[in-house]
Amino acid sequence: MFGFGILSGLIFLPVLGTVLVLMQREDAAGARNARWIALWTTLITFVLSLVAWARFDIAKSGYQLLERKAWFGDSIVYQLGVDGISMPFVILTAFLMPICIIASWSSISTRVREYFACFLILETLMLGVFCALDVVLFYLFFEGGLIPMFLIIGIWGGKRRIYASFKFFLYTLLGSVLMLLAIMAIYWDAGTTDMVKLASHKFGSNMQIWLWLAFFASFAVKMPMWPVHTWLPDAHVEAPTAGSVILAGILLKMGGYGFLRFSLPMFPEASHHFADLVFWMSCIAIVYTSLVALMQEDIKKLIAYSSVAHMGYVTMGIFSFNTPGVQGAVFQMVSHGLVSGALFLCVGVIYDRMHTREIAAYGGLVEKMPLYALVFMLFTMANVGLPGTSGFIGEFLTLTGAYKASTWVAFVATTGVILSAAYALWLFARVVFGKMDKHALEGIPDLDAREILILAPLFLLTIYYGVQPGSILDACAASVDLVIKQATTGLAPVKAALMLN
Repeated sequence: MFGFGILSGLIFLPVLGTVLVLMQREDAAGARNARWIALWTTLITFVLSLVAWARFDIAKSGYQLLERKAWFGDSIVYQLGVDGISMPFVILTAFLMPICIIASWSSISTRVREYFACFLILETLMLGVFCALDVVLFYLFFEGGLIPMFLIIGIWGGKRRIYASFKFFLYTLLGSVLMLLAIMAIYWDAGTTDMVKLASHKFGSNMQIWLWLAFFASFAVKMPMWPVHTWLPDAHVEAPTAGSVILAGILLKMGGYGFLRFSLPMFPEASHHFADLVFWMSCIAIVYTSLVALMQEDIKKLIAYSSVAHMGYVTMGIFSFNTPGVQGAVFQMVSHGLVSGALFLCVGVIYDRMHTREIAAYGGLVEKMPLYALVFMLFTMANVGLPGTSGFIGEFLTLTGAYKASTWVAFVATTGVILSAAYALWLFARVVFGKMDKHALEGIPDLDAREILILAPLFLLTIYYGVQPGSILDACAASVDLVIKQATTGLAPVKAALMLN
């Protein structure tokens, strides 16, 4: 389909919702209307994503639901499309947004209109990243997401929100500048910014090296990979609960998506050349940040370091260049979006009651909050990678792919599974079990109806994808095979040279 279709509707419907939100008055009635407009906008967007999924054929490896319009002459084109890799992230984004709106229902009481407007604009930009098929269009969506998240952290965040927001912005901006230079070089060499054509364009070996490094700088910060991960714990700690959910659930996945969309198919020689570097950076991230998580006293910061470790499995799987590794990376990103988002929501539940995230402030919550303890336990087990939960599938597949590529990398990365169990179970034991000897906790209530509403879908999906992973794996299988083919075809001489070196 050429013209404006369902993907444009998905992307720009939240913009319409933003306009309606900002038209509301600055009073209690206007704030209430803004909440409902934001909720209905995100719900309709989610329904549209399901309609797009219903029209999607998982047997095809190419892009579907295509839209194309001339933009800047013949050079830059407004072009949208989805394949088996991008479609799960479109649905995940649309699914998490209504949950974030409901999670912010009562916790946000200042500048309510502006808060929900930022979230709706952020939804537009995130969906645009996963649908864009023009490099310039991708860049605009990819970098545009910095602005609303910068405002969400800087205005509605915690005590050190200004520091955290500027650190987040500056880290990601540095990589963005390098990626912009790479995009300009791509256009000068290939004469097009069409991502479909660029995947079959043969860049020179030396040029691939420089282009790969430029894109890597941006994607590595966004993931974030070690050692450019230090902005993430600060951003998570200071962000409001819904901001942390989107940051961990969607924004971190853009880096992994970028590797799959650009690095492997467009720069295959460079990807193989730097694979060992990525492997060991991933291993360091898995082990080092897991050890750092063990030392944390703030619940949010512990979960933030856990996210860095889990993203290490993603990059490890992507650069294994085999089906289990790449499929596992896609699954791990989707699963982590659900599980980490749910964990930050669980932190928000007790923070709204006690206004502290210090681990030492809690203990024995199972006595007063048994339902909360059950929900928190499931997501903790999923974060550890317990069989029967979605967290197990992604880690197992990425480790399988890594083992095929390098036994030592798989061995080192497997130690991260043990360390994740250590810090996750330590956190759960300190918060949920033990004696309730803090007087402030005596009257703490269990989950209310609104909190059950936002956690129940995540609870069910975490179990469902743990026992029925095929819905995600089958959807991305054909597209993953195509990416692996693009990344490995004709590279036998390159592999031989790397082995000799």
